[in-house]
Amino acid sequence: MLQLTTSSQRTSIVIDTLDECNAVHQFRLFDSLKEVLEKSSNAQILVTGGPHLLAEADGHLPGRVTSMFVGPTSDNIVRSLRARLSEGETLDAIDLSLEEETMEKIPASISEMCPAAMVLRIFSHIIG
Repeated sequence: MLQLTTSSQRTSIVIDTLDECNAVHQFRLFDSLKEVLEKSSNAQILVTGGPHLLAEADGHLPGRVTSMFVGPTSDNIVRSLRARLSEGETLDAIDLSLEEETMEKIPASISEMCPAAMVLRIFSHIIG
């Protein structure tokens, strides 16, 4: 069905959190996507997942993958924390040393819990 659709019209396929799929299914999916891309010049695929997916995708679809890492930055986390604290009376109840400790420890903890994700863009043809 995908091959038929993508051969007749421009199609974008989005697959989110592929790294949560077991390895056998990932392998099968990459093989299916390869078949779709070989028969269609109208398909583009966006895949998200952990950083290890780049090697998997590039192994199955050599020359067709571009990637970008995305993840929380410490600045974004601190900015979000400051905005949350300023929304209520919480900031008045926190002394300066506790606020500094919070701004130091929470961003580090979140960065450890939320590793960067990989966004793969897979093209039906090699972009020059």
